[in-house]
Amino acid sequence: MKKIVKNRFITTGLLLGALSLGTFSCTDLEDTSIDKVTDASTVSPEQLLNGAYAMMYVHPTNDNSYALNEHPTDELQGPTRGTDWDDNGQWRQIHEQTWKPTHAFVVQVWDDYNKGHALANEVIFNTKSSVSVKAQATFLRAYFMYHIMDLYGQVPTKSAIGEGAVLSRAQAFEQITAELEGSIKDLVAASATPSQKMVATKEAAQALLAKLYLNKGVYTAAAPSEKYTFDAAAMDKVIANCDAIINSGKFALAAQYFDNFAVANDTKSKELVFNFPNVAGVNAHPRADFGGNQRIVYPGAHYNQNPSGWNGFSTLADFYNKFEKGDQRLGGAIIDTSKSGMTYGFLVGQQYGKNGEKLKNRQGEDLIYTADCPLNGANENQGIRIMKFEPDYAQPLAGGNDFAFIRYADVLLMKAEALLRKGNAAGATTIVNQVRKARGVADMALVDEAKLLDERGRELYYEGWRRNDMIRFGKFNAPVINRTATTAVTRQLYPIPQKELEINFKLRQNDGY
Repeated sequence: MKKIVKNRFITTGLLLGALSLGTFSCTDLEDTSIDKVTDASTVSPEQLLNGAYAMMYVHPTNDNSYALNEHPTDELQGPTRGTDWDDNGQWRQIHEQTWKPTHAFVVQVWDDYNKGHALANEVIFNTKSSVSVKAQATFLRAYFMYHIMDLYGQVPTKSAIGEGAVLSRAQAFEQITAELEGSIKDLVAASATPSQKMVATKEAAQALLAKLYLNKGVYTAAAPSEKYTFDAAAMDKVIANCDAIINSGKFALAAQYFDNFAVANDTKSKELVFNFPNVAGVNAHPRADFGGNQRIVYPGAHYNQNPSGWNGFSTLADFYNKFEKGDQRLGGAIIDTSKSGMTYGFLVGQQYGKNGEKLKNRQGEDLIYTADCPLNGANENQGIRIMKFEPDYAQPLAGGNDFAFIRYADVLLMKAEALLRKGNAAGATTIVNQVRKARGVADMALVDEAKLLDERGRELYYEGWRRNDMIRFGKFNAPVINRTATTAVTRQLYPIPQKELEINFKLRQNDGY
């Protein structure tokens, strides 16, 4: 077991409810200050801000938030292979959409984002915070509140004097957008080259605003069962925020798609609009085993590949079949011929070593990844794997790849979707084809909603947006491979963890749980 020391500052009086931190399998947690009252007067606003920034690490990892956004979709599954990856069925439950209020990921993600919210409040409520520091903290609070609203539909809040409230989804949307729009003037503009320090920028706020307004119909609906509507005024907001980023001239589509996910993507790519700057060998997350986004590298790769992976996750055959031959995003090029025969993108068929030798599985059979893959009882060869992020061979599990929360291609596709929802299919098609041309595929005929959802899948797979997209397009509850029945619309929201209902009586369990 690995012991992890948590030493982030937080003042108990400002906690969003009594946050009870979840534990991780095979991990001992030793809390050194998180559950103790800390005198915030001894800590500078800048130090508090750094603590809030650090909580953004909760997103780019293979479990928790990332799992809740990827595994219930048509894009990813975590099959059980013998006794490997069983974990009491938690991966299968997410793909089957049968999770309960006690599911470990559901509980931990609630804790993580609410903790980030509380840490941002520490800065905002601190009278010594400068205008710039407070604006950055306001952005961070909006970011954490956004994810709580998106995943759970209710957002517990605290005021500067400690008064508590629970915002509905619609109320949270209004507060988040208002605060983001109010903070933009006090945020710095993005630099021509990404910083190695996390800094909220005007463009990051504009990208998050575009994401918010694109989903306004979802967030302001009375319930998931209500038909989502996308009003023209909200779509105009999407277009305006996307145009501000586009017209800044600081971003461009990468000539090579996988440069966006390389170890040196901060210099190779100009698509990182809103990113977390990972520094090779530096592990800044409170969970010492997070290692930045390198934990996204390892789940699918086989033990006998280099890097030696965990032989877990696979994509679904139907999703893989959405790609056209020649699409850069499919991959195929060897990542590092001096280290391995592993290729970028989707790993399917016979796998090879660095000298071209055929790799074997643990049974001595050829390691051939197949499209078919049951959710329970899969063998080592079953399932198409994904290798989107370059392995950092020099720093395993602590690689230097920055994680892009929102890329420039996403900004373009958000604008295209807003135009389409306003009835301008021709304008939307022009933008979609701009992205497709950069990825080496032919122009698409006139875009419709189904085509746009598929294009977002091809461009943004494995980046944590598939659940969000499928809900907005009305496809989240549809059957997929290994989930043959349509699920209840109430599954579009995760349940409030049971322990939170017991300590905050203003929270109400979401319908269906």
